[in-house]
Amino acid sequence: MNRIDIEISEVGPRDGLQSIKSIMPLDAKKAWISAEAACGVPEIEVGSFVPPRLLPQLADTAELVAHARTIDGLVVAALVPNFKGAENAIKAGVHKVTIPLSASETHSMANVNRTHNQMIDEVKKIVALIRTLPPERRPRFEGGISTAFGCTLEGPVPEAKILALASALMEAGCDEVGLSDTTGYATPGHIARLVRAVKKEVGEDRLTGLHLHNTRGLGLANVLAALDQGITTFDASLGGLGGCPFAPGASGNIVTEDLVFMLDAMGLKTGINLEELLKVRTILAEALPDEDLFGFVPEAGLPKGYPDGYVFQRHP
Repeated sequence: MNRIDIEISEVGPRDGLQSIKSIMPLDAKKAWISAEAACGVPEIEVGSFVPPRLLPQLADTAELVAHARTIDGLVVAALVPNFKGAENAIKAGVHKVTIPLSASETHSMANVNRTHNQMIDEVKKIVALIRTLPPERRPRFEGGISTAFGCTLEGPVPEAKILALASALMEAGCDEVGLSDTTGYATPGHIARLVRAVKKEVGEDRLTGLHLHNTRGLGLANVLAALDQGITTFDASLGGLGGCPFAPGASGNIVTEDLVFMLDAMGLKTGINLEELLKVRTILAEALPDEDLFGFVPEAGLPKGYPDGYVFQRHP
C-alpha cells in the first residue's frame, strides 16, 4: 500500500447535503461514494443518524453505510447527535462514529437540543455501548468539538472552555477529539494556538483531525497552520458543498479538490488521484443541478507538468 502522509476525510455526503434544500437520489449518493473511494479517498462520512423529519436529505444513511461497507479498504464514518443515533450507526456497521459537542452552549441547544452536561452523559452511554461489543466490532469514537473557534450565536468561545470540554470527552471514554471551525471564524494564528493547547491538554496523539470551513477564504491557510502543528487528518467536501444549518452565515467546507492539489504540490501524499477526483464532480452536477459547486482547481484546471515536477516544496 502506498504511504499516506495526510488523510482526507470526505464529508460531503453528510455535511454537504445536510445544508442544501435539494435531496440527492440514493443511487447518485452511492455512485458518488463509490467513485471517490475508487480515486483513493480513504474515509467518507456517508451521513448522519438523525430523525428524517429533521434532515430528510440524510434519511437513507443506513442504506449508504451498507453500500459503503462493500467497498474494500474504505473507512465508513457517520455523525450521531445522541445515544439513539449511535445505536443506529453501530447497528448499521460504521467504522467510525463522531458526536458533535458544541463549545457554544447556545449552538448546542440549537443543533442537538442538549446542554454540555447532557452531551457528556450521552457520550458516556455511547462508550458503555461500544464496550459491550467484541473488540473487532468496536467503531472508533471521536468527540468533535464544534464552534471551537467561535460561534455566530455567542461570538468568541473562551479557550478554557474548549480545553475543559476536550478533557471531559476523553475522560468520558472517547478515543480522540477533533476540532471543528463550524462557523468559519478560524484564522491561522488561532488554529496554531488552540491546536497546541488542546494537544497539551489531551495528548499529542488524541488530536489529529480538524474540520475547517472556507467561509472567509482562509480554509487552506488554516490547513497550513494545522500542518505545522502536526495535524494529519482534514475533513473536506467535494465541490465545497456544506455548512451548518444552525449557524447562520457559516457556508463553505474546504473544497476537497483544492485541498488535494495543495497537498500534492507540497509533496505530501494523500493517496488520492486528483485527475480522477475532478471527474466525480459530474455526479454532483447532474444530481444537484440547482446547487452551486465551488473550487479553484476545477475552474482553472491542472497546470502543465502536474503532478511530476510540480512540487513547490516538501513539507518537513
